[in-house]
Amino acid sequence: MAYDATDLRSTLPASRPPGAAAAPERFSGSEHVTFRDLAPADKSTDVSTWYARGQNFVVGYSELDGTATFTRAGQPDEYVVLLADDTLAATVRTPGEDVSASGRTMLVVPPGDSTVTVTGRGRVLRLLTTRSDDVAALAANAGSYTEPHENIPPFAPWPQPVGGYRVRSYDLTVPPLSNPPFRLYRCTTFMVNFIDPKQGPRDPAKLSPHHHDDFEQCSIVLAGQYVHHIRWPWTTNKANWRADEHETVLAPAVTVIPPPSQHTSEAIGPDLNHLIDVFSPPRFDFSAQDGWVFNAADYPAPAGR
Repeated sequence: MAYDATDLRSTLPASRPPGAAAAPERFSGSEHVTFRDLAPADKSTDVSTWYARGQNFVVGYSELDGTATFTRAGQPDEYVVLLADDTLAATVRTPGEDVSASGRTMLVVPPGDSTVTVTGRGRVLRLLTTRSDDVAALAANAGSYTEPHENIPPFAPWPQPVGGYRVRSYDLTVPPLSNPPFRLYRCTTFMVNFIDPKQGPRDPAKLSPHHHDDFEQCSIVLAGQYVHHIRWPWTTNKANWRADEHETVLAPAVTVIPPPSQHTSEAIGPDLNHLIDVFSPPRFDFSAQDGWVFNAADYPAPAGR
């Protein structure tokens, strides 16, 4: 991994420690879904919604001007609702409680029956695991996952939250970490890194190429323009080699970066650029760092990691 010495990620342990399994020989490709180029999967007077997926997760991206209601019946696990704009408000109703929030907020909705009503003008994201078959089928790239992708273990949820399942609300405007300026929250199914938008291009002399051994990274571009630089390992079998990618995407877009490709994302838009990262299940390495995950007290990590 290549991080600046002042970046906290430079303190992370090697992703493949001594004695680990041999490096893989086969690799899956990346996924780039640019919603601006697609008709919405769902559309009403007030809201348009697009979907994209990875191995374990589905992203529902909605543009709202008015009121939208998202209902789940018999939801098999926790899912996440992100209010990406200050101009939005939401109420989550379950059989046991009503919880309201406004502004940039991460809401964790428990398994079972629920209704989320969002009002205002802005962008709403829903993150569900692929155990929600009905939503997974709506993904624009659903066909890419007819067969499982390489180097990703079977999905396993993290332990139940302290005090049991309930609606939880987290402020996405609290001060982030210092460097990198991450704002990390997790639940049993997802980890979200809600980074603040930045003006103008990223300094090309300060990129952060790195890789992950066994999980996908979902990078969601909410504003601006990015280039996703992706490079796969070479193996002794040239038939498994993949060409480098330098994929330019314009918001709104979802990119799924496969393991163990080396990657970094470069903002190139002249105006406001905004990218957030999602992982399903949560990342062990970030979770192991003291103070990195802002709601770690609510969601324990699995024993032994």
